[in-house]
Amino acid sequence: MSESNSRLVYSTDTGRIKEEPAPLTRAKGDGVVRIQRQTSGRKGKGVCIITGLDLDDGALTALAAELKKKCGGAVKEGSIEIQGDKRDLLKQLLEAKGLKVKLAGG
Repeated sequence: MSESNSRLVYSTDTGRIKEEPAPLTRAKGDGVVRIQRQTSGRKGKGVCIITGLDLDDGALTALAAELKKKCGGAVKEGSIEIQGDKRDLLKQLLEAKGLKVKLAGG
């Protein structure tokens, strides 16, 4: 039996042995900024959510401030929410900044 395939499952001294789960780490994005339209939980009002930005908090808020001046919105949990369905305008603005952008969802 190879060493990589063997593991201790039960010991007569301590009983069943539980493996420690791997620590959760935030995966780095694939370099693509995704813009999706969402209406769930917003009483029918649509918003565009911009995700996949690998920026620190300062740069993220600066980018959000620039987009909010043109469209209106907010920063929540590492993503930017823009009011209304303005995906095409947002795509143009982000591509002008040199970001690779995809329209996600329907």
